[in-house]
Amino acid sequence: MFPIRDHNPSGRTPYMTYLLMAINVAVFLSYIGLFENPRGLDLFFSQYGTIPGRLTLGGGYETLLTSMFLHGGWMHLAGNMLFLYIFGDNVEGEMGHGPFLGFYICTGILAGLIHVISAPYSAVPTVGASGAIAGVMGGYLLLFPRARVDILLILIVFIRVFPIPAWIMLMVWFGMQFIGGAASNPDEGGVAYWAHTGGFIAGLILTIPLWLKRGGPAFWRRTHGRPPHPEARYARSSIPKVRR
Repeated sequence: MFPIRDHNPSGRTPYMTYLLMAINVAVFLSYIGLFENPRGLDLFFSQYGTIPGRLTLGGGYETLLTSMFLHGGWMHLAGNMLFLYIFGDNVEGEMGHGPFLGFYICTGILAGLIHVISAPYSAVPTVGASGAIAGVMGGYLLLFPRARVDILLILIVFIRVFPIPAWIMLMVWFGMQFIGGAASNPDEGGVAYWAHTGGFIAGLILTIPLWLKRGGPAFWRRTHGRPPHPEARYARSSIPKVRR
């Protein structure tokens, strides 16, 4: 189950969201040849990825930034860019272009620090924009909890797209990250669940000043938690159903 789009059109062109997506793709393409050289790829990630043990010893703080633009494969990149594309434009629309960029970088750095705290002596490099994007999702939850998000559900042979409120999708995702973090050993590598969890919480907290500026609870009462503009409507497929 994962989101494919929301019904929340942006009120302005999300230049920073597009720029961040372009930078992530460009950086990935710049080292894609290393995937044919595992040793070279390991050395590259060790240099620019976040290694908690290195930060615990007092070095490598710049990797909290550089690691945010690295990905471990096409699917890793595509998944992150899909989430950024769905949720980033609306948060940027409320924050403004410059503040959104600062917000994105701050949540990514905070997510990286929380990962370091969860595994302070790990020697496994961490890469990916997931922590920063989790922060964007946390901000989206506070600003548009009842915006509708289309979910693609795949259960073996059952495939269906249906809309659900954003708060359900985001809280389910957050719960999965929290459970994953509690059940895994971050020293062994794999998914950086605590970075996702920490980034989400950081994004929600950093969005509170904007939410209060919009009126806080009054903003929710005025918009009912929905987008403050007409929802996007998507046409149903005209492909006819054919009997077996």
